[in-house]
Amino acid sequence: MEKFIHRENLALLRKRLAETQDEKQRAVILKLLAEEEAKDTPLRRKS
Repeated sequence: MEKFIHRENLALLRKRLAETQDEKQRAVILKLLAEEEAKDTPLRRKS
């Protein structure tokens, strides 16, 4: 269920970013998008 919500949040934020022209709103959406993307599973380091 959490993965579904995560994917939906990403899709919604990307859609809003594409639709928004106001720079202040875009900055807020970009911050939220970055925070949501940071929730993705980190890549494994190769030793």
